[in-house]
Amino acid sequence: MKPFVLSFKAACLATVLLTPLAQAEPLKPFTYQDMVSLDRMSGLTLDATGRYAAFQVRATDLEANRGVTSLWVKDVDHPQTVEYRLAISDGGAFAPQWGRDGALYFLSARSGSVQVWKTDLKGTKATQVTDLPLGVGSYKLSPDAKGLIVSLSVFPECHTDPEGEIGCTLRREAEQKASKTSGVIYDRLFVRHWDEWKDGTRNHLFYISFAGGEPLALTGGFDGDVPSKPFGDESEYSFSPDGRRVFFSGRVAGQDEPRSTNFDIYQIDLVHPQDIAFNPNLLRAVHLTNLTEANKAWDTGAVVSPDGRTLAYRAMKRPGFEADQFGIYLKDLVSGETRRIAADWDRSADSLEWSEDGQSLFVIAQDVGITRLFRIDVATQTVTPLSASGRIDAFAQKDDGFVFLKNSLNRPAQLYRQAPRDMFIDHEPQAMTQINNDVLHNRTFGAYEQFSFKGWNDETVYGYVIKPANFIEGKKYPIAFLIHGGPQGSFSDSWSYRWNPATYAGEGFAVVMIDFHGSTGYGQAFTDSITQHWGDRPLEDLQKGYAHALKAYPFLDADRACALGGSYGGYMVNWIASQWKDPWKCLVNHNGVFDTRGMGYATEELWFSEWENGGDVYNHAENYDKFNPALHAKDWSVPMLVIHSDNDFRVMPEQGIGTFTALQMNGVKSRMLRFPDENHWVLKPHNSLKWHQTVFDWLKEHTEAGQ
Repeated sequence: MKPFVLSFKAACLATVLLTPLAQAEPLKPFTYQDMVSLDRMSGLTLDATGRYAAFQVRATDLEANRGVTSLWVKDVDHPQTVEYRLAISDGGAFAPQWGRDGALYFLSARSGSVQVWKTDLKGTKATQVTDLPLGVGSYKLSPDAKGLIVSLSVFPECHTDPEGEIGCTLRREAEQKASKTSGVIYDRLFVRHWDEWKDGTRNHLFYISFAGGEPLALTGGFDGDVPSKPFGDESEYSFSPDGRRVFFSGRVAGQDEPRSTNFDIYQIDLVHPQDIAFNPNLLRAVHLTNLTEANKAWDTGAVVSPDGRTLAYRAMKRPGFEADQFGIYLKDLVSGETRRIAADWDRSADSLEWSEDGQSLFVIAQDVGITRLFRIDVATQTVTPLSASGRIDAFAQKDDGFVFLKNSLNRPAQLYRQAPRDMFIDHEPQAMTQINNDVLHNRTFGAYEQFSFKGWNDETVYGYVIKPANFIEGKKYPIAFLIHGGPQGSFSDSWSYRWNPATYAGEGFAVVMIDFHGSTGYGQAFTDSITQHWGDRPLEDLQKGYAHALKAYPFLDADRACALGGSYGGYMVNWIASQWKDPWKCLVNHNGVFDTRGMGYATEELWFSEWENGGDVYNHAENYDKFNPALHAKDWSVPMLVIHSDNDFRVMPEQGIGTFTALQMNGVKSRMLRFPDENHWVLKPHNSLKWHQTVFDWLKEHTEAGQ
């Protein structure tokens, strides 16, 4: 399939359309201060009539140094109407879901802990739905409107306690709070995960009947988290259309949790087979079945067809590999027969949703630097792309098309509507909402363009170049060479609130980004190629891509260039500091790997490090040393800014400290920015401002930008 390429001309036009036709003065460049202050849209849900879309908007409260989320509604059948904020948001509201009863459900901590609440279309009154002694982590409404599922954090061994998981958990928490010791005993890993120390609790599911009664434990005794930690949500569990069965994806922890990616899909029958009348008072989970036990890799995202017969889900093939391709599988819930569909489609499905007629699946997947919506015909297995540019964040079906949230390199998410369903790849949709327009209509962005070149193994590699805002033809500009993390990730046509190229363009830099071998969205073989090759194949792509960009875009000033990266991108910054240092006036390393051996011993998700290095560190140390930046630190000479956070348990703080120590002891000009209250990312508003100001000061100091 030929990739969609956005030209400079088209990008410029897209930017101009955000502004009035007549401008007395040049527009101000979009800056990182603007980015931090923008409202962030997410959580799209469409009511049963297909007319009203609800979504959440996270505003930034700089004084309180936090985000504040509110609920908004848009009448999508009348685009001329303006979206409106619901008054119930004043008490705190997030995670909206329309119910079959016409109510808008949401989560709120207004009662003292996070519980499920509901309101109506006007949003003037909030009614509490759950009143549990534990806070709700996530929820999903039953399609029969008789109840809902919530996830709660409980001690799984409490399943056999007479007080049940909830009561026993409350008692144990009270005992821990009253204890005068802070010592914690561990018998197995994880000891810590992402940014929190493990406390022995697990996410478990409970069914709440609207008819009353005690919460029904659905996963009692299950030795694992549902939804998974740290990023799992309600997409990991679902109902059958009749509300009588629940499906969830879960991993049994055991002693091997840090090495295992073996998530299976389980089925729970919510009602006794003899209970034909479905009496809520007799409701109980009578059977738990592992539907995908044969596959020892990752199974997730189960959704049942409208007729209740077919389960669609996503599955990987290789155990221990988190970046394997998610293929699409169908399981007949009557016969048990399972088959893969669209097996020749070399893309990894990020999500699945059945069409209302059950004839198709709608899939979001990365594709050559774009995150598209696709339609897969179940009978013919034909895959049809439905979107042309940017990133589809979320979508909902209407009788005559879709509503969806979409963003791009020069536009944060907005709500769109498009019809008919199979046509909007040829017709760029217009935004229906005006979130952030008060800021964006006064800002200009740098035009961007996707390019390609021959990289490692003479294979085609893609990248993006972004012009500085208010670009002047004939002028040369300093370069910010951004290197993405993952490493199985992508710098695609999408918006970010962390590594956002538009902020570099706003500061007067031209941006070059390469989706090197190992990146996602270009086929599984392309993604696989980085395994055990962190330091050679991607480096070759970066070198060839940079050379191509310098030749193709004369406004790039090779004498004023800095390279920046986070996570794996930070690793690569440490690697090129010895292996490819000549082009760079400065480097920026955010939470990057310094010592691959140390990473192999101390990171939490061991499957990642062991897969990428071909084995564990104590039996295969030579694999870890092959591309170990720490072994070449003596050759460093390029000035480097090091950024690291204390609560990053993926790439531990010692990795950043080690980097800075090596720089300082070698006499290399260097600076370190430490965040004691952040994780692998920098999330607090003022910390984000500090991050960007420090980075841009460093870049300008070494490239003399603006002179």
